[in-house]
Amino acid sequence: MIYVTGDMHGDESRFYDREWRKLKSGDTLIVCGDFGYLWNGGEREKSVVKYLGTRKFTTCFLDGTHENFDMIDKCRETIWRGGRVHRINGKLFHLMRGQIYTIEGIRIFTFGGGESEDKDIRSEDGKWWREELPTPAQIAEAAQNLDEVNLEVDYILTHEPPSLVKSAMLLRAGRADRVNKLNGFFEEIDRSCKYRHWYFGSLHEDKLVTPNHTCLFKKIILLGSKEQISKN
Repeated sequence: MIYVTGDMHGDESRFYDREWRKLKSGDTLIVCGDFGYLWNGGEREKSVVKYLGTRKFTTCFLDGTHENFDMIDKCRETIWRGGRVHRINGKLFHLMRGQIYTIEGIRIFTFGGGESEDKDIRSEDGKWWREELPTPAQIAEAAQNLDEVNLEVDYILTHEPPSLVKSAMLLRAGRADRVNKLNGFFEEIDRSCKYRHWYFGSLHEDKLVTPNHTCLFKKIILLGSKEQISKN
């Protein structure tokens, strides 16, 4: 079975969630960005990475904005399920931008990254990475990979949502509208691609936003399932 969840931000308490304990051998869990367990390289962090790499299930994550990209990029790049990944440790993988993976016969397009609202502060602290936003080459590769499958996948998993979805969520919450070129790129994908459902994590809600878009945070749901998420 394939499961999907939202930002974890290095929170070890997530491992004690009831849904986490239900994951079994052969399952795959995909985290929609801001994984956060590769941050400072400390001993505690290394033990968590080892723990995740030795589970009976496979853990995969998209990068978000709160990631140490230097650490991620030092990991070995390889091919897994038809797309490029960084193998972090054992059964722990970083799913790279613009890739299409086939897992259990299901075709999944992924694209991490975003833009930190607090990047000015984090830059001063040395904890901001320019790599959080995609390069033109990454966007071009994504477009080419989608073109090769005739703009049709089963599911789309990203950290950020398309621009119209993000604007609607921010305005509903009384927050300033803040979209960037990556949201705009996703809007183009949303209009041109055929897919069953889109999951993202950056806005920290567990909510079915539209019939086609689900924002995830702490819930772990079965890929393709929408009834487990509130519409309110």
